[in-house]
Amino acid sequence: MTYKISYVVLDKDHPGGIINLESPPSRGELLVIGNVTYEVREVIELMPPQGGFHYLHLTCEIVEGE
Repeated sequence: MTYKISYVVLDKDHPGGIINLESPPSRGELLVIGNVTYEVREVIELMPPQGGFHYLHLTCEIVEGE
C-alpha cells in the first residue's frame, strides 16, 4: 500500500506539503521530511482506500532541538 499524505504544520510560516509513505503514520510519531523532524498531532482519513492508495491528512508540529 502507498499512503498519500497531505500535511499542515502548526507553524503558520511553514507551507506544509504532500508526501508518499509506505506505512501509515500515527499520532505522536516522529516523522522526518527532508531535514526537519515533525511530531504527528492528528491523523485524518480523507477517503476510503482506492486502488492500492490510502489518503490521509496530518497535522504536525516541528520538533525543536532536532
